[in-house]
Amino acid sequence: MSIGQQRKNFMTQSFVFKTEKQEAKARLGQIATPKGIIDTPAFMPVGTCATVKAMLPENVSSTGAQIILGNAYHLMLRPTAERVSNLGGLHRFMNWQKPILTDSGGFQVMSLKQLRKIDELGVEFRSFIDGSKYFLSPERSIEIQRLLGSDISMCFDECTPYPAEKQVAANSMELSMRWAKRSKIAFGERPGYALFGIQQGSVYRPLREDSTGYLVDIGFDGYAVGGLAVGEGQEKMFEVLDYSVPILPESKPRYLMGVGKPGDIVGGVLRGIDMFDCVLPTRSGRNGQAFTHDGLINIKNARYKDDEQPLDDKCDCPACSNYSRAYLHHVFKSNEIISSMLLTWHNLRFYQILMARIRNSLRQGNFVQFARDYLKTGVLKLEKEYTSSGA
Repeated sequence: MSIGQQRKNFMTQSFVFKTEKQEAKARLGQIATPKGIIDTPAFMPVGTCATVKAMLPENVSSTGAQIILGNAYHLMLRPTAERVSNLGGLHRFMNWQKPILTDSGGFQVMSLKQLRKIDELGVEFRSFIDGSKYFLSPERSIEIQRLLGSDISMCFDECTPYPAEKQVAANSMELSMRWAKRSKIAFGERPGYALFGIQQGSVYRPLREDSTGYLVDIGFDGYAVGGLAVGEGQEKMFEVLDYSVPILPESKPRYLMGVGKPGDIVGGVLRGIDMFDCVLPTRSGRNGQAFTHDGLINIKNARYKDDEQPLDDKCDCPACSNYSRAYLHHVFKSNEIISSMLLTWHNLRFYQILMARIRNSLRQGNFVQFARDYLKTGVLKLEKEYTSSGA
């Protein structure tokens, strides 16, 4: 049987994850959904409000993205989940026919701070749009994601802020686990669709272990590591991943939420993560920052106004194939919309090239060496420049 036929047969099944190859903790695999296959490790561009900013859906697909992320919180406020459902669901509404994962809204609710009130039932908060009052519970979050038609839904949780005292983190984690159980009950049985549980516990190993025990007892189609990339720094994040990822079920996909920089992704894969999402490549593109194989470029800098070179000669995106750095500098300084489009397109393609390199190195059995080299060389320059640029 040809590889193409095997892939087609795999696609016809319900939501299924399989590992093709493993090197140390890193895994090469696939997730099958009725909407298509997701090669893992995978990076999901963020389309919070039913659009990846500055990109057409077909452009996002051309970068190599096989799945994108939407957000229940933002879509429940505008245009409302009910309206999206009446208009044919999120895939039809935004013209994206591949898989969609939706975040439950827990992180956004956490960020509201003074505009929210949390109790056992859920969260009462005020809309950032008009100040009107809303209530979001595990049941309502799952209902919203069902109305949207999400292929992968996330259980409703409280994203524990950092830093947090151990008892505060414990209380938050235990509340999230109770909400996880209610999310699972509300989700019910939906062949072809998946619900992921979210491990919490801040930076405390016993809490992460307890959280995993709760989630495994409930049973989910995949497991996310939540509550990281919230200010703890890369070293602490990797430390937490070192003990929190191996205790998650091997037979299910593992998702690190809200991560991240290229080095975070490589380090996450090294520790057994299969899925990532982050606004960084799109937000950076809109702010004139371009990730390249030779380091970060701030296209706003005057040094590029006469530069005829492509943005990145190792990239095949339209920005690199058809335009010079001088042109990109010009349109950004002129506040032309095309600057956001081209730089976002490039950054998303850069991330997908990185994921393809990771998968290829896993396939060839040299990922550990690839990761060591990447974390010691180019990524350091890239991230130091990113930090110093103030992006």
